[in-house]
Amino acid sequence: MRRYAIWGTPTSPAHEEWVRAVGSEFERDGFARVDDVADADFVLNMFDPEQPKAFRRQARGTYSASFYELDSPPDDVLRTSYPMLVRTLANVVVLRVPGHGVWFTTMERGTYEISDDPAEVFERLAPLAKSKLVIDNEFHADLEPELWDGDEITADIGAAGKRMQELDLLPAPFPVHEYLDERDLRHVMRLYQVGGLSYGNLSARKDATRFWMSASGVDKSQLDVAGRDILLVTGYDEPDAKMLISVPPGIEPRRVSVDAIEHWMIYQAHPDVGAILHVHAWMQGIAATDINYPCGTQELAESVATLIDREPDPAHAVIGLRNHGITATGDSLMEILDRIESSILRQVPMT
Repeated sequence: MRRYAIWGTPTSPAHEEWVRAVGSEFERDGFARVDDVADADFVLNMFDPEQPKAFRRQARGTYSASFYELDSPPDDVLRTSYPMLVRTLANVVVLRVPGHGVWFTTMERGTYEISDDPAEVFERLAPLAKSKLVIDNEFHADLEPELWDGDEITADIGAAGKRMQELDLLPAPFPVHEYLDERDLRHVMRLYQVGGLSYGNLSARKDATRFWMSASGVDKSQLDVAGRDILLVTGYDEPDAKMLISVPPGIEPRRVSVDAIEHWMIYQAHPDVGAILHVHAWMQGIAATDINYPCGTQELAESVATLIDREPDPAHAVIGLRNHGITATGDSLMEILDRIESSILRQVPMT
């Protein structure tokens, strides 16, 4: 049974009552409420925007939604809520303005508005609360010596990253530098391991069972070092939810992109897929996921892989991730970029 907890300090009795009503929706769906956040899979964190506080996570797989309340809608919800997301170490921040509505703010997707019906809020949180996070890596210093300096595939990945920058496909979906002060920006880079604040990821097949993929939090226009910026994924340990990575000896590796599980599933299901590209952009007329699962979860990977399976040509497909971006398959990364360049929309529609 999944468990949730309510934590923090409400700013008003009405705020607490409303958050508890959201919690009741979790219980109707089969969640058990626990008093200790250490025992919870999902935490509803109430906080005062004047003194935002985070609870101390006991496990990386524990998700949190931080809730706060204001008397009136701010002029710029994103500018108001984004620092709260960082300071409360949350997966999502939920701002409620009584009589006006509720605004969700997430690290990568920006802000969108819904009603303050607790049932609707729960429906938006449920995919996050029920997801299985796959972001841990198990490193093995067993990379073949001839690959220590990379190969023609890693060179192609580096070139594709530079081309993504030329096509303006790397920046964050919104100007994050404008929404965080210097302290918070340093904090988000350290906490989320975001280096150049260039979002998206790219990979290319090495052989039947392995693929090279960009690391998490690295500037995709500067993919230079094999085993650090570009990693060789060799397998998936499903019981422990870990991606298996082969690296050279004596190097401090970064974690592979959180979407490695998604790429792994696609490569395993479709031997003719040579490369996969994910960008925070959009294309009209494409099939898209129905549920807004978080990045790095098995559920998002399965939903994308299922849609690719349904495409007439899975090896040359483009699938939308609702409120997020696209995942495209192809023979190579350059072939994908050639194919989508004329149709790409830089603004992802929010629904």
